[in-house]
Amino acid sequence: MSERDHIITVPLITSNKVSNGSSPLVMVTGYDYPTAQILDQAGVDIILVGDSLSNVVMGNSNTADISVKEIVHHVKAVSNANTKALVVGDMPWLSYHLSYKNTVINASKIIKAGAKAVKLEGGKKRVDHIKAILDAEIPVMGHLGLTPQSFNVLGGFKVQGKLEAQAEILIQDAHALEEVGCFSIVLEAIPRSLANTVTNTLKIPTIGIGAGPDCDGQVIVFHDLLGFFNKSKAKFVRPYLDFNKLATEAVEKFIKDVKDHDYPNDSESYH
Repeated sequence: MSERDHIITVPLITSNKVSNGSSPLVMVTGYDYPTAQILDQAGVDIILVGDSLSNVVMGNSNTADISVKEIVHHVKAVSNANTKALVVGDMPWLSYHLSYKNTVINASKIIKAGAKAVKLEGGKKRVDHIKAILDAEIPVMGHLGLTPQSFNVLGGFKVQGKLEAQAEILIQDAHALEEVGCFSIVLEAIPRSLANTVTNTLKIPTIGIGAGPDCDGQVIVFHDLLGFFNKSKAKFVRPYLDFNKLATEAVEKFIKDVKDHDYPNDSESYH
């Protein structure tokens, strides 16, 4: 988006197609108040309270080990920052797979916590549940390609849509999500050419992660962006900071100062 002096709304996101001359959307995950403030000051368009908090905040091995209650907790923290960025809350695994009533209740909890929209994974088989959420006047962001909540079915965290038949299904799913009323779609870990095709055949914007540069926007996990973890990174991750190294050095310096009786000094003491 070219302007950042106004509040970002769902209609603004929906109209943001690069093919129409718009600037690419920027979405970054955020899970707490100070992070939301940083992201908003920097000028991101969307803050996603993603179920990735299961991995990067809670230390779980997958995103399925997170509850609606935990998402709601973090949505509240992010929303307290009163950002201009649009706050979107992820719907956890099994929160939109059962009855329509259960789906709407779970989505409403995330909205009541302060989110302006929800995101959920899946294509045509999720359309009826998405419709139920939309009927409750709650905006929905879709998510196709590598859907982490389905890692057991997918056989792990692998690039999706490489085969022609898989690509065709994904394209059909994308159109189904657009037709039911999703305001945007995340495309995760799919070939660039497929992301390009989907993006150019949809009227709503696509937001890529590991889907190449041709989407209408990009999303990244905050902790990957800043290099929080000292571990191997996905191909699409470009760390803009080695926070792990900087933070470790800062703590080591604090430890040394305490051990050397240099902290606190007289000027840092009350008299």
